[in-house]
Amino acid sequence: MSGEDVYESLPDGSSVGVTLGAGAMAGIMEHCVMFPVDCVKTRMQALACDKPKFQSTSIVKNLIFIVKDEGVFRPIQGVQAMAAGAGPAHAMYFACYEELKERLTPYTVNSWVPVSAVHAFAGAAATVLHDGIMTPAEVVKQRMQMCCSPYKSSFTCAKTVYLTEGLGAFYRSYGTMLTMNIPFQATHFIVYEKMQDLTNPKGEYNPPAHLVSGAAAGALAATITMPLDVCKTLLNTQEANVLTKLNTTKVVGLFSAARTVYSLAGGMGYFQGLRARILYQMPSTAISWSVYEFFKHYLSSRNKDISYPEDTLADLRDSMKARPELNPGTPVSRGTSEEEEPGTGDKERFWDTIVTDLPRQVRAKQEVMAESLRERNSVNSDLVHERTFPNYRTEA
Repeated sequence: MSGEDVYESLPDGSSVGVTLGAGAMAGIMEHCVMFPVDCVKTRMQALACDKPKFQSTSIVKNLIFIVKDEGVFRPIQGVQAMAAGAGPAHAMYFACYEELKERLTPYTVNSWVPVSAVHAFAGAAATVLHDGIMTPAEVVKQRMQMCCSPYKSSFTCAKTVYLTEGLGAFYRSYGTMLTMNIPFQATHFIVYEKMQDLTNPKGEYNPPAHLVSGAAAGALAATITMPLDVCKTLLNTQEANVLTKLNTTKVVGLFSAARTVYSLAGGMGYFQGLRARILYQMPSTAISWSVYEFFKHYLSSRNKDISYPEDTLADLRDSMKARPELNPGTPVSRGTSEEEEPGTGDKERFWDTIVTDLPRQVRAKQEVMAESLRERNSVNSDLVHERTFPNYRTEA
């Protein structure tokens, strides 16, 4: 069995909860660790900010300005909403990707369909589930991140948005997020898997390779989808100064957002905050994949420690001979002088070639059940022996 088969797929017997838990931890770590940079990115995408001193191309200067002007905890305001959304969103995201990848990859063997197409489709399908959970959290998070945000907590923000704009406000940018994230995630997974082929051809647990692959995938995907991210930010935040200039109450739809960005900032407006987004996506994607791959490696190693090395009946018989203490009831083997029953050797060689296909944990349960049946049969055979003693007769 190749190293990729052992490691790249989750262990036999792993529950769906294991995949969900690994994905949830990856999502929470990704978004929470890089949240201050994400705050700077959101503000740099603002089209009509009232704070001209903040309009700088330096991420560090902008972050220092926020801390000095609004307090040390201001760059992480809204992180609670992101953590609450990122956990379940990424849990579904990775679970869906792993399931589709496992089911569809065999169809690419001896087929004109490349494996990268499976990765792209699995990533796109997982994005639909991910964005359905993540979009409301993004709305709350980005409104908390804006420089003129009137909200003091994530709960207050969510409550106010619901009471004043209705439930639809939380999904106003859902179509735009799908339009952005489907090509983003398709590019992301294709680049990641290709980079893994280059940096980690054996498919082993290799943290540096996961970091480099994740960073490269995040940077390229972020650059390609940058204009859509600017439009998404406008739809989520509904900047008050922008609405005033447009003399309207809200901006709805991707095309309306794109026209607004172009009219207020020109063509370069679609790439406002590009550097911040790349510097956010590179480490965040690297963190996400590293945490997820670590959980996969940990679970695979743990499963391997409690598994049985025997793959065939011959292996099992040899191991039992080498360790007789495991089977004290085994009768003493016959001497070589006794003749072997006709056909016995052929039967043993036939059964020895059969590979046990049961998963390791399931096989252990089967062995326990078999041992119980042997004990029960032993007791029953003793009773039959007693009742069939020559002097014992049964009534007709």
